[in-house]
Amino acid sequence: MHNEEDDRQGGRRQDDEQTDDRLDALELRPGMEPLTVEEKERFLAHARAQGRALSSEEQYALFGPPPTAAPLESPVYEDVAPMAAAPLDENELDRLRTDFFPELGAAAPRPPLRLIHGVIFDFDATLAALAQPLPTLLAAGAAAAEAYMRSTGMELPPDFAPNIVEARRFAEEKSEEEKEEHIADDALSFLLQFYGYPTSRMDPQVLKQAVDIFYAPEMTAWRLLPGAKQTLQTLRAQGHKLALLANYNCDRVFQRTVDYLGLRAYFDVCLCSAAVEYRKPDTNFFRLVLDRWDALPYEVVVVGDSLLEDVQGGLELGALTVLVEGPSPAQIEQQNHTLAGQVQPDATIQTLAQLPALIAEWA
Repeated sequence: MHNEEDDRQGGRRQDDEQTDDRLDALELRPGMEPLTVEEKERFLAHARAQGRALSSEEQYALFGPPPTAAPLESPVYEDVAPMAAAPLDENELDRLRTDFFPELGAAAPRPPLRLIHGVIFDFDATLAALAQPLPTLLAAGAAAAEAYMRSTGMELPPDFAPNIVEARRFAEEKSEEEKEEHIADDALSFLLQFYGYPTSRMDPQVLKQAVDIFYAPEMTAWRLLPGAKQTLQTLRAQGHKLALLANYNCDRVFQRTVDYLGLRAYFDVCLCSAAVEYRKPDTNFFRLVLDRWDALPYEVVVVGDSLLEDVQGGLELGALTVLVEGPSPAQIEQQNHTLAGQVQPDATIQTLAQLPALIAEWA
């Protein structure tokens, strides 16, 4: 009776016969004799027994290549005419909301479309300025810091206060040169080590208090520029988020200054470079705010008095930029003079009162 086992045996015999033919067709080298039928059978039995261990190339060499599969035909797609857009009126939109999005409510207000998500402000000469010359404030703070350290028993060289001022200026220059903030506490510690004061005798709390005393006259000398709070209030009323970013080498002093001027309530973010590893114009500093807001660069406006730190940093970020013209620190004014014509802000204003109308136009 014919069955599948007979078919398999028949197929195997046919394969063996084809293999016999290939073996017989091999060209013999001198001294070689053709295989006998028994030797061929033993060879084929051994090959079948070891077949799972043979590589594809070995199996192809013994039993021939696999049958060639017919190439697959590429599917043919018919062109489909584009569908016309279905215009929906307000009633149809309300019905869709009711049927598919009941949680929105039939009369749910749509969020206003807004191109400007938030505004990033600089601090010095943008929102506030010192009411007294900085050298006067530094000298007063350094003298008070020296007197405090001596009162705790620290042995300091004579007339040490001017060195505290120079250490701060040197740290600020290195911060700008290396694009990484050198914080105030470290600057004072390094100064003391330079004059041979052993690190083992330094009390961290005393050093921290000395830095706070050094910055106290400066902190209390800041005054808001005309229209600063009104501008911030208007921008908040327009629905914009606000951030404050500054290059400053003591974060706790900067944060106290923000509170001293009553600015905290207006800002979602208040950061200075001493708190992070970046300084403007590094775009990573600005991106900390973008990540907090979940905003894209072109949805943000950067406002400041420096072409280098604020405008160039904002342009490299991909944001809109506004230069606030007015009295700035001598170093910033020199940078602005050097970069004039090379770095172009999107807009220039003379007073903060001009800013809300400008941003409303962009938004």
